[in-house]
Amino acid sequence: MASRRSLATKLGVVAGFEQPTASLEQYPTPPGLAAHVVHFADLQGDVEGRTILDLGTGTGMLALAAALRGPARVVGLEVDPGPLGTARENERRVGTNAPVHWLRADATRPPIRTAEPTTVLMNPPFGAQDGNRHADRGFLAAAGTLADVSYSVHNDGSEAFVRSFAADNGGTVTHAFAAEFDLENRFDHHTDDSTAIDTEVYRIEWSDDG
Repeated sequence: MASRRSLATKLGVVAGFEQPTASLEQYPTPPGLAAHVVHFADLQGDVEGRTILDLGTGTGMLALAAALRGPARVVGLEVDPGPLGTARENERRVGTNAPVHWLRADATRPPIRTAEPTTVLMNPPFGAQDGNRHADRGFLAAAGTLADVSYSVHNDGSEAFVRSFAADNGGTVTHAFAAEFDLENRFDHHTDDSTAIDTEVYRIEWSDDG
C-alpha cells in the first residue's frame, strides 16, 4: 500500500472549482485531507475491491483518491454540472486504473442503489450558510441508505450531532478523528487569503434496516 503522503502528492494535480457557489458551500477538499481519509479507510478494509460512492463529489477529490486504492468502481455524484466537467478532466490528470463514473444528481436523493459492499466518502456542506442549516443531515441520511460504512467530514463540534443522528438511523460511529481543513478565500464574505479550520471525520457503520 502506498503511503498517505504519496497519495496526497498524486492528488496535487486535482483542480478545484472555477466558479464556486457559496450556497452550495463549494470548497475544494484539500489533497492532504482526502489522502488522510482514504488512507485510513483503506487500512480498515473499506476501499479495495468495494464500490465507492462520493456524495457531493465536487471536482472529484475524494472519488479520485479512492480510485487510486484499488476499488471495484467509483461513482461521484454532484448536482452542479460545472464541477462534474472539471472532475472528468481531473480523472485524466490523475490517471486512475479503476472505473470511475460521474453522475449528475442530488446527493441527498441519490438515484442509485448497490447490492455489493459499498463505502460512502463525502465532504458534505457544513450547513454554515443562512438557509442551508443542517445541510449535512441529508447527506448522512443518504449514506445510511446506500452503504454499509461511510466516512464524512464535519465542522468542529459536530460529535454529539453525528453520534445521535447515526444512532437514530441505524448507524454506529466506530471511529472519529480531528483534521485540519485549509479553506481558500473564494467568496466575498472571506477576509483572509486562506483559513485553517478544525474539522472532524467520522466512520459510521450502517445496518441493513437503518
